[in-house]
Order: sequence, then structure tokens, then C-alpha cells
Amino acid sequence: METIKALKEKQFSEQELNRSYLERINKLNPTLNAYLTVCEDVKGIPAGIKDIICTQNIKTTAGSKILSNFLPQYNATVIDKLSKQNIGIIGKTNLDEFAMGSSGENSAFGPTKNPWDLSKVPGGSSSGSAVAVSADLCTFALGTDTGGSIRQPASLCGVVGLKPSYGRVSRYGAIAMASSLDQIGPLTKSVADAGLVLEWISGGDGYDSNCKEIASPLCGFAMTSLRGVLATKQSIKGLKVGVPKEYFAASAGRQGKGLNKGVEKVIKEAILKLEELGAEIIEISLPHTEYAVAAYYLIMASEVSSNLARFDGIRFGQNRDHFGAEAKRRIMFGTFTLSSGYYEDYYVKAAKVRTLIKQDFHKAFNSASPASGGTSGVDVIVGPVSPTVAWSIGDKINDPLTMYLSDIYTISANLAGLPVLSIPCGFYDNLPVGLQITGKQWDEKTILSVGEIYESATGWHKHKPKLV
Repeated sequence: METIKALKEKQFSEQELNRSYLERINKLNPTLNAYLTVCEDVKGIPAGIKDIICTQNIKTTAGSKILSNFLPQYNATVIDKLSKQNIGIIGKTNLDEFAMGSSGENSAFGPTKNPWDLSKVPGGSSSGSAVAVSADLCTFALGTDTGGSIRQPASLCGVVGLKPSYGRVSRYGAIAMASSLDQIGPLTKSVADAGLVLEWISGGDGYDSNCKEIASPLCGFAMTSLRGVLATKQSIKGLKVGVPKEYFAASAGRQGKGLNKGVEKVIKEAILKLEELGAEIIEISLPHTEYAVAAYYLIMASEVSSNLARFDGIRFGQNRDHFGAEAKRRIMFGTFTLSSGYYEDYYVKAAKVRTLIKQDFHKAFNSASPASGGTSGVDVIVGPVSPTVAWSIGDKINDPLTMYLSDIYTISANLAGLPVLSIPCGFYDNLPVGLQITGKQWDEKTILSVGEIYESATGWHKHKPKLV
């Protein structure tokens, strides 16, 4: 899709572009439930926005009945930045309530359906954004990623998802779930599009104290697709690609037991492809990975209990009884974790584990590997996004612990604040599989480069759902 180029060449007008997308939305959204609000008067290049990101005078529900009629009086920073690039909002996309979920089934307004198989979940919590991109109901979409909520639905829906480094993109105007973990990022049809959208939304704003005004994340990285510019020749020859032994069942102990054999085969084929393209594959260890799920859910729930305390039905939001089951579960769990007598035993220990996980990544990226014989660590780390392909709607919704384990490969990067890219890398059981590429903090350029080279050599991103 070379939307910007086509508009400049007057192959079609903005009105024709938006009318075409609105027609598709009107036809497919009643089945897919990707959008909660559709903006019939959209102007500019149409993008879908996760309904947890504030949009001035456009309803923002966070997927919850508590905010079912909330009209923000201001835009999130990312919305203002996009408007400067002539990007318009075609609709607000469905999500798990307050971004709490891994399947898209926790929305107060009904589950989103996976366009590859309507009986399957699309992943979560950015379910609607992933489906809107996969089903071609927008040019791109924004989501938020707290523990994999961009990358996991991107993997399950066969699109590209990018979680930027923590602090690269302002969180101002995104309704907070877990403030030390949340990050806004794009879901797109190609790696190049993800890089371009990242360039548009990056940078400080004076509102998010954790957001830094640093150099462009791309530094000349060649964009294609939306911009319509041909990519320059790139190479990953000699690039050091780390593969954590903890991620695969053969040597992973408890951590790898949930990895589906079919998914594992697809991921290993993708790693072999990177090797064919010139990368040096190095086995590494991230020894504290097996504790990531426990540490993440303790920290996340603790922050949830603080952030959602404002929705008390008095100062803000409707009656607290309108919280869904998963939101209530996490609020109660977090409140318990922070309570007197348990804070030291749970939250503080989880924070210490978080530090160990950060140190694991730092060592992998900066320390010499005996296998490589080199003088520095790896350039990127690759592995699965999800241990399985999309599962059937209803399969895990009544088993929270099993649902939580679907994030087992994504949450570590949020704990460490690192940039991660999910790209399509094949299919198992006729459903998409995603490859995860993790980089050093602030080094989005490298993961985007690796992703685009792999994408160009394989073309998995060109596959589209037959149902739409």
C-alpha cells in the first residue's frame, strides 16, 4: 500500500480513500467487532485508534461500561502528532477492558473476532487495532502495549506490531493501566509503515516525565509503503542474533513447556532464514525469564489498583460495579499486594526480579559470548511472540492463569523497557505465527532494519485473511 504516494499522484482523493474504508467497515465490522466508534466524517489518511487513547470530542471508553459515555476534552499527544501528518481518525478500536486481557474477550462491548477464523480470538488487549489492520479497515492503527498487547494480537492476526522503547513515545492521554509498563505503538501492514508511524509519534511533550526528546529512532532508515519510497539495499551480514535457550522446549525446563511444536518449527525456520541472510545465530541465556510472569503480574496489578482507584463513581466514571470480572480481579490482587504486611514480600521482591531481568538483557547485549568468539554481545534477540496460534473463543476465558501464560514471551521486554517488533513469519494450522525481534533500548533502527530485510526476503506480510 503506497497511500501517500498515490494521494500525491492523484490516483484517488482523500474522500474516495475514506469512503472506500468506511464501506468496508460498514460491511465487516458487524461481524468482526473491531471498532466501537466509527467516524463517518474522517478527513486525512484514515487510522484506527485503540479506544484507550483519548481523542477530543470522540468517545473514549477503554472498553469499559464505566466510561461508556466519556468524551475527552483533549487529545493524547500521539493524536496531535498524527494530525500534523494529515492522519485522521476513522474509528476507535475495541479492546479488553482497560487493556486487561490477552484475547479480546474482556471488552464490555463484546469480543473481537479474528479475521483468519471467526471462531478464534485475535489476541489482546489491542484486539480491535490488530483486526482493523489485518482486515484492511484502516491504513494503520495505534495500540498500547503493557505486557505484549501490541505484539501478541499482531502475531495472532498476521500483521506487524511495534512496542517502542519505554520513554520513546509520550503516554499523555493514554488511560493508564500500569504506568511503568505502558507504551503506545503502531500496528501496520509492513515494517516500513511501523517505522514511519513511529517517527511521527515519537518525542517528548512536557507532559510525560518519562518521555525523552532524543534523536529520530530511524536515523535515515528507508521507508516504503505509506511514504511510497523504495527501500535502499540493506544487509544483516555479520549481525549477531541471540536466541535464548529458555524460549524453546528442548532446553527450557518450565519456561518452554507451553510452546506449541508447530509454532516452534515455524520460529526455528525463521531463525534459519536470518542465518541464510547473513546473520550470526548465537545461543544465549536469559536465566530469570521463568520468573517474569510472576514478577510482571505482581507489578502490573499493583499499578492497576492505584491507577483505577480514580474510577470511583464519585469523582470520575460511573458506578464501580460496572467493572468487568478481569478488572476486578486485578484491582483486588494489586490491592492485596500493596497492603501492609505483604508489600515487602510481594511487590518489593517482584521489583528486585525486574532488575535481574533487566540485567539479563544488558548482559546479552553487551557481554562477549563464548560461542561467538566476539568482543561484544548480540545485536538483537529473537524468539516466539506467542506460545500458540490463535485459540478458540471461550477456551481460556474461565482459566485466568492459562490466559496469563499466553504472554510468557512478551512481558520481559516491558519489564526491561526495550523496543520489540513482531512480524509475520509463517503459518501453523492455517493461522499466522509472529517472530519477535528485541533490541537494545532506543535502538529501534536495528530491529526495524532486521524486520524489513526478513520481510522482503519472505513476503509473509502479504498474506491476507480469506474471510475478508
